[in-house]
Amino acid sequence: MDDINTLRRILSQNRVIAVVGLSADWFRPSYFAAKYMQEHGYTVIPVNPRYTEVLGQKCYKSLRDIPVKVDIVDCFRKTGDILPIAEDAIAIGAKVLWQQLGVKNEAAAAKARAAGLEAVLDRCVKIEHGRLFGGLNWVGVNTRVISAKRPRWLAY
Repeated sequence: MDDINTLRRILSQNRVIAVVGLSADWFRPSYFAAKYMQEHGYTVIPVNPRYTEVLGQKCYKSLRDIPVKVDIVDCFRKTGDILPIAEDAIAIGAKVLWQQLGVKNEAAAAKARAAGLEAVLDRCVKIEHGRLFGGLNWVGVNTRVISAKRPRWLAY
C-alpha cells in the first residue's frame, strides 16, 4: 500500500500497534518510532523476548501471547524473519502487517493479503504519521506544508 489515502486510513482507524523487535535502547529506531506513536495516542505493545518491559508497557515474547486485540503488527525485523510474524499476525486477527523501512518480504505480504490483512512494505509508521498528520516537528521540521503543492482532497 503506497497511496496516501490508504496510509492515512490505516493510521487513523487502527490505534493498537504491536511492535515486533522493539528495543529498550532509547537510541534505536524502533524505540524512537514506538515512543512517537505512543505520544500521539496509539497503544504500543512491545514484542521482544529479551525484555519484560519497554516504554512502560509489558513486553511479550510473541504476538500470540498478547491478550488484547491488535490492529497493526509493525515489524522491526530482518526481511527473512517476516513470514512467521505474518503467520502470527493472521492467527491473532490483526488488520495490518506493516514492514518497516528496508523490510520487503513480498511472500509474507501476499500471505497476509490472502488472509484479509492489509500489507505495507518498506515504510516507517512514524515517518508516515508525521508526513500525513503533521508530526514532522518531532525531528526539527516545522514547515506546516509537506510539499509546495497541496493535495486537493485535504479539507483546508
